[in-house]
Amino acid sequence: MSSVSRTLLAAGLALGGMASAVADSPAQLDPAGEKLYRSACVVCHASGVANAPKLGDKQAWAPFLAQGADALLATVLKGKGAMPPRGGTAADEATLRAAVAYMMAAAR
Repeated sequence: MSSVSRTLLAAGLALGGMASAVADSPAQLDPAGEKLYRSACVVCHASGVANAPKLGDKQAWAPFLAQGADALLATVLKGKGAMPPRGGTAADEATLRAAVAYMMAAAR
């Protein structure tokens, strides 16, 4: 487990979010989500291009986290602003959902 993962898990546990922290621990996340993030989503979400919320930026992600994973997935499927539908990928819905979960977990 990376130090970032341990820090995220410890922070979740310290805030009393044990169920959330366990559900979003790296061991529970589909590795396809991180793989898709690193191959496609990173282009905008690492630097904030076109106002894309940066990976791990809690403040920028707060409104999206409040909407929930299903709403975020719907946005990814349709596209928003400069982000094309499916993030410009041919990824299936399960892989897109895994990428959404990966990015949400990084912002918690």
